[in-house]
Amino acid sequence: MKFEKKRASSSEEIPTASMPDIIFMLLLFFMVTTTMREVQVLVDYKLPNAKALEKIENKRLISYIWVGKGDRIQIDDSIVKVDQIREIMYKKRQELPNIIVSLRVDVGTDMGLVTDIQQELRKAYCLRINYSANVKV
Repeated sequence: MKFEKKRASSSEEIPTASMPDIIFMLLLFFMVTTTMREVQVLVDYKLPNAKALEKIENKRLISYIWVGKGDRIQIDDSIVKVDQIREIMYKKRQELPNIIVSLRVDVGTDMGLVTDIQQELRKAYCLRINYSANVKV
C-alpha cells in the first residue's frame, strides 16, 4: 500500500479584491497632505549665508516676499512696488491672522529698501517676519 500526501486545496494567488480600495485611500491621503508650489518666482535673487538657521514647521502660515536684483519685489505672482506692500499684506493678514512673512532678499540689495519693506509690513500689522538664508558650511 502506497501513501500519498494530501495537498491543501488553497490557491497560491494573491487576492486582489481590495486593491482598488487601498489605492484609492493612498491617493486620497497624498492629495490631502501634499501642498503644491503655487507661485512662480519671477525675480532673480541669491540668498545670503548664515551660521545658524531655524526651520519653520508650519509652512501654511508663511507668505513670501522676494526682493531680487534691480530692486524688483515680488509678492505671489506679481511684481509690486514698495507702496503696494501694505495693502496686499494687510489683506493677507485679515485672512490669516498668524501669518509669518518670509523675506527672501538678494545679497546685493540695498538695506534701505529692506527697511522700507519692513516699515510697510509694520503698517500692515504683519509683525512676524522671517529672513531666509542659506546655511554656511
